[in-house]
Amino acid sequence: QVQLVESGGGLVQPGGSLRLSCAASGSIFSINAMRWHRQAPGKQRELVGTITSRGDTNYADSVRGRFTISRDNAKNTVYLQMNTLSPEDTAVYYCNADIYSKRNLFSQYWGQGIQVTVSS
Repeated sequence: QVQLVESGGGLVQPGGSLRLSCAASGSIFSINAMRWHRQAPGKQRELVGTITSRGDTNYADSVRGRFTISRDNAKNTVYLQMNTLSPEDTAVYYCNADIYSKRNLFSQYWGQGIQVTVSS
C-alpha cells in the first residue's frame, strides 16, 4: 500500500540546476532513512546520498558539495537539489526509503525512477 513517486526530472544544460522530489503515500506509520540512488547507462546503480530520520546527511564523493538532500516529514517527501550539473550526472534517479506501515510492518521501498539528462 506504500508508494514512492519521483518528480522533477528532465533535461538541463551543463552547469544548471534541478530539484527532484520523492513523495511517499499510503498506510505509513513512520519513515526512517531516505536515500537517492542513480544508474547511468552501462553502469551499476550507485548510492547518491542518504538522509536519516534526524536529518543527518552523507553523500557520494562525486556529488558532495553540489547536491543537497533534505526532507519534509509533514509531507512525507525527500528532495534532491542538484547544482552545477555535469553530463556525467545523466542517469535514472531512484528514491528509496525505510518505512514502517501502520500495521508495524517494515520494508524498504523504491520509486519507479526518473530520468535526468544533462546536455547542451
